[in-house]
Amino acid sequence: MSETSYMEQELRSQPETWREAARIGAAGGPLPKAGQRVAVVGCGTSWFMAQSYAALRESAGLGVTDPFPASEAFLDGDRGYDAVVAITRSGTTTEVLRVLEAVRGRIPTVTLLGDPETPAVELSDATVELPFADEQSVVQTRFATTALTLLRAQLGHDVSRAVDDAEEALAAPVAQEWVDAEQFSFLGSGWTYGLANEAALKMREASQSWTESYPAMEYRHGPISIAAPGRVTWLFGPAPEGLEADVARTGAHFVSHDRDPLADLVLVQRVALERARARGLDPDNPRSLTRSVMLQEPATP
Repeated sequence: MSETSYMEQELRSQPETWREAARIGAAGGPLPKAGQRVAVVGCGTSWFMAQSYAALRESAGLGVTDPFPASEAFLDGDRGYDAVVAITRSGTTTEVLRVLEAVRGRIPTVTLLGDPETPAVELSDATVELPFADEQSVVQTRFATTALTLLRAQLGHDVSRAVDDAEEALAAPVAQEWVDAEQFSFLGSGWTYGLANEAALKMREASQSWTESYPAMEYRHGPISIAAPGRVTWLFGPAPEGLEADVARTGAHFVSHDRDPLADLVLVQRVALERARARGLDPDNPRSLTRSVMLQEPATP
């Protein structure tokens, strides 16, 4: 494995890609307007970004916003959606293409994608193209966070602090106890719950680590039983009252930072990379994974 992987190059470019995404997002574009009822779909990492976007949009009072994994999207019949937003790095993921095809001519669609030379463009009513954030590594880093930065900017957020915090996260030390930890539990609430899910997935994909993720307030309803010395509980965003003390009593290491939660995800990406290296793994080509999941269509009888 080369010393500098695609994953490292790509995750380190995030402050730059976020600045460009913020510029595009602030300009408006074809994304849903305030008051529209929206379904957001994606697969894997893109679904987790959909979760964060949906929580941000709905909590801001901008309209009902429901996130779905593309394979489980409830878009049949009259559910009252004014728009479908699809997030896909490759533009070739089978489940996303099936959703776009199924609602074509019935519900307007807009797709955020990294590769504009893909079938998703033809199937979408509108696209927001982010080729500058596309990636060569199988493990997604910058595309997902850049797409979410664009969506945050389109919702009216000032993401300049997030960019500054991402630069700080790229320079922050990666603690050896994180590299050596037996297990991670990632927690979040509201829009950061999607980030917790993504952090857990990133660690699993890149370094084959044992990770779990939960809403922060749900963690004490059973999952905290897994916390123990040599394990890490990592929180995105503000801590619920008493949570840090509860984790401390288990002997697990509690991690919480003041930086923007999306920037804290950048630090987790770095931890995943270092854990992969420590185990002799190639973070660009995890076992059993490909850049895009393209399912074989059933044979015609």
